[in-house]
Amino acid sequence: MPIDADIIKSLHKYEIRILHALERMMKHYRWVPEDDLRAAVKLSPPEMKYRLGNLIHRDLIRSDSVPYKGYTLVFAGYDALALSDLAGKKTISALGSMVGVGKESEIYEALGFGIVILKLHKVGQRSFQTLKTNREYMPGEGHCPWIFASAKSAKREYEALKALNGKVNVPVPIDINRHVIVMSQVSGANLIRCVLEDPDTIYRQILDEVKKAYAAGFIHGDLSEYNIMTDGETVWLIDWPQWIPPTHQNADAVLRHDLENVITYFAKKYQTKYDLEEAVSFVTKP
Repeated sequence: MPIDADIIKSLHKYEIRILHALERMMKHYRWVPEDDLRAAVKLSPPEMKYRLGNLIHRDLIRSDSVPYKGYTLVFAGYDALALSDLAGKKTISALGSMVGVGKESEIYEALGFGIVILKLHKVGQRSFQTLKTNREYMPGEGHCPWIFASAKSAKREYEALKALNGKVNVPVPIDINRHVIVMSQVSGANLIRCVLEDPDTIYRQILDEVKKAYAAGFIHGDLSEYNIMTDGETVWLIDWPQWIPPTHQNADAVLRHDLENVITYFAKKYQTKYDLEEAVSFVTKP
């Protein structure tokens, strides 16, 4: 469901206090006990009941009474905290429309110093156990609610964008808060949506960018026609939360999978015949 900026703007300071308290306490509870929450936010029982009711009505939190009365923060509430903080820092001043959605993210336009892009990482609850198994940045033990897994995913991507900025064509990272990355807008469209006049040139540019990333210590880990952008002349690589270093034990297999995805896409759409071994050799050769 798209974010309702009006709801975020209308939040009372006590409601923000409750959201912050839930965020802190969910590191220890799946459902934060009502008595503990009330003690943390220090509101009178009538005020607490009213503010909790508002937050539930706006779908920012949920409640349950089994095995005890408790509350939990949901993604809409986490969005509200992140966007409120970004607005408070003057990183963004207005929220625009949703311009994209993926399996684990939502993309919005926003106004900062010009038009910027907000990427909200949304690691799904159903896929969280798979993510913990397959992604090294996810904790293997202990309590980590899936909304916080999204923050870890965002942090990992932000670190990659900062390291690659100026070396590889990637969006410029501007700021991060929880699971939300603020980045520069990239012109063009996803490769899947493009009809290229010169596919060979774009393919070679993709290899060039993959090679530069490899030299900088990054293998994308999920490269495909969905996270390569182009305006027909320039190529950008986006979506970096699954990157691994070239020293990783699975680096060769992951790099090959990335390149095979690209080669297969070009072969199907443009009847090209690029060689995987040549691509791997080009990328990895110093």
